[in-house]
Amino acid sequence: MSIKVGNIILEQVLPQEIEKRSFEIITEELGNRKFPEDQEPIIKRCIHTAADFDYADTLCFSDGVVKLAKEAIKNGACIVTDTQMGKSGINKKVLEKYGGQVYCFMSDEDVAQEAKTRKITRAAVSMEKAATLKDDLIFAVGNAPTALVKLYELIQEGKITPKLIIGVPVGFVNVVQAKELIMTAGIPYIVARGRKGGSNVAAAICNALLYQIDKER
Repeated sequence: MSIKVGNIILEQVLPQEIEKRSFEIITEELGNRKFPEDQEPIIKRCIHTAADFDYADTLCFSDGVVKLAKEAIKNGACIVTDTQMGKSGINKKVLEKYGGQVYCFMSDEDVAQEAKTRKITRAAVSMEKAATLKDDLIFAVGNAPTALVKLYELIQEGKITPKLIIGVPVGFVNVVQAKELIMTAGIPYIVARGRKGGSNVAAAICNALLYQIDKER
């Protein structure tokens, strides 16, 4: 059904049906394109979050990453983000069902002071702080390429072995290079190649994984 408001024709959709209808439109516009079954919900949720169909082409998945990520979450892995926005966007209620929680150290005073003293970004120091945690970790990076570079260094130094790195920072300075670097780190990854991304996209990928697990229960 449709309604007319002023001179504009609007599709009439019940509030609780808006997300469902959005995914139907995404499926229609993707046409005959086919994706691996476990990757499709992640790709579509990124498209839904950003209203950008480029994610159908730019999202890269390491071999078996979705299965590995879901197993990690079910075994209580925690998620570390590089922004408070990313942390806010993740469905913590679902994650907590499996014993995990979300960390973001960007606003911590010790992180800010360390970054100022060493003249590096808070995102990089946040990754160092995360490396001291005892939990199994998933990193969801949607803003700072320096977080990905620091993660790569920590991995090479043997200081951390993440269960998954979601590498989707957005921007222009070292963004493309940092994403390419993390794809060579030997760690399971989901990366959005190119300049596009964002904290909302990082959270969307986390949620897509969480919702898949919930559906399988």
